Parts: sequence; structure tokens; C-alpha cells
Amino acid sequence: MKFQVYQSFWGMTSLPYGSDEEWSIEEKLEKIAAAGFDGVEWLMEYEDQRREMVPICDRLGLKRSNIVFPWTPEEFNDDIAAAKDGGASHINLQPMPMPRVVAHGVPYIVRLIDMAAEAGYELFIETHRDRMTTDMYFTLDLMEAVPDMVLCGDLSHFLVGREFTGPPLSEANQAYMEQILERCGAFHGRVASREQVQVPFLFEHNKVWLDLYAGWWEYGFKKFKARAGEDDVLTFVVELGPPTYAIQGADGQELSDRWEEAIYLKDLVREIWDRC
Repeated sequence: MKFQVYQSFWGMTSLPYGSDEEWSIEEKLEKIAAAGFDGVEWLMEYEDQRREMVPICDRLGLKRSNIVFPWTPEEFNDDIAAAKDGGASHINLQPMPMPRVVAHGVPYIVRLIDMAAEAGYELFIETHRDRMTTDMYFTLDLMEAVPDMVLCGDLSHFLVGREFTGPPLSEANQAYMEQILERCGAFHGRVASREQVQVPFLFEHNKVWLDLYAGWWEYGFKKFKARAGEDDVLTFVVELGPPTYAIQGADGQELSDRWEEAIYLKDLVREIWDRC
């Protein structure tokens, strides 16, 4: 089995830190490759951007994945075509419809899983606010209803959405999170607190949140290793978002260097994977 770490291209927005001049697309991809990431995840919807980025990625040896937001199977057809054109290794999907009843969401999920399989793609359903998976309880019930659904665990959204007490979490909430982690075949990585979806985790007072996430990721990695086959791949996308995910000061500037944090997180999760 293999572990690979991608960088979110969205997470390169407004970099470098403290500069008025943003890196170009080529500079961003060169930075990602030079920092030792295995690949990059981006929304491949736009043909012009694919034409520019794919040759650069090929030159730099960067794999890529497609992140998609389809409302309908018809829209997902276009996403699959874009993934093929962009040479995507897999597809990460945020399920846009938000039914009130789990059974009403099942046909959408099952159809998209079948479509991805027919196209030869692994499909990961992301846990995310303002999506079908916005609520942890709903997602747990959806997992029961669709045993073949594999998650991309963006755990920050459940912590903010549920505003768990702790850390440490209650035994019940920790058990729920472990159920989520046991179904994860991919991860999006950032560190949240109870109230904020992304905190500067290198600040000493936020270490308690970094430790919480590191423990969750370790649990998820161990469960993946326990069930994975020899050729299976676990992809972790470092996804530290620009403002307003990133906290800003009174001057509108971010409080920390997001690129420095991305590199730190890449190295941390590789260390966790190696010791599992």
C-alpha cells in the first residue's frame, strides 16, 4: 500500500504570505513540487486552466486529483470527462443536494459511485458543511444506507458543525468520529477549533487542536492499513484555505504563514503514517 500527500491548489490562493504579488500558476506548482508534495488537487472544470496546468504537472512529476461539486449525475458526467482530460488519479466529491431524509439522498450517492466505477475512478464523498454530509448523524446514517460509500474525511467541518465539548471529547462523540474515520479512504487536512474552521496550529495555544487532529488521522491511517490491499493508495490533501478560512487581523492580513503550515502538515502526516 502507498501513502501520498497532495497540496490543494485552492490553498495556494493569495500566497506568498505578506506579499501583494501572488505567485503565478507555474510558480505555485513549482513550489508544490519543490516542497516534496506528491501531487495537487484542483477543480478541473475549466478547460483553459487544464491546458495550462497539465503540462506543468507532467514536467514536475505532480499527480493530480479532481474535486467536484455536482448537483446531478449529468453534471458529474462532465466532471468525469474533465478528470480524464486532466489525468486525475481519483475524484473527490462534495455532494451538493441536501435532502432532509437519508433515503432521499441514497439514489444520488449510489448513481455517482456507479458512474465513477464505470469510468475507472475511485470516488470519495467528502464530509463538508453546507453539503449532504454537513451533519455527522445524517452522514452516519447515510454510511449505513450505502455500505459502498467511501469518505474523504475533512474532519474540521464536523468539529465546527457539532461544536463538541473538549478536547478530550466525550466517549460518545469520539466513538462517532471513529466510525467516520473507519470509512475514510482519503483525507483533507486542516486544523479547526470548536468555533473556527481553520486555526493557526503552530501557535502554542492551538497545539491542543493539532494534537486532537493528529490522533484522529493516526486512527484513520491505522484502520486503512488494516483493511488495505497491496496496491491501495491513501491520499491526504493538505487543504489550508485562504481567507476567510484563514483568520485575518484588523489589517486584513492572515495571522500566520499558510505555506509554512502546509509544509509542516505534509511532514507531520507522513511521520504519522510511518509510525502507524
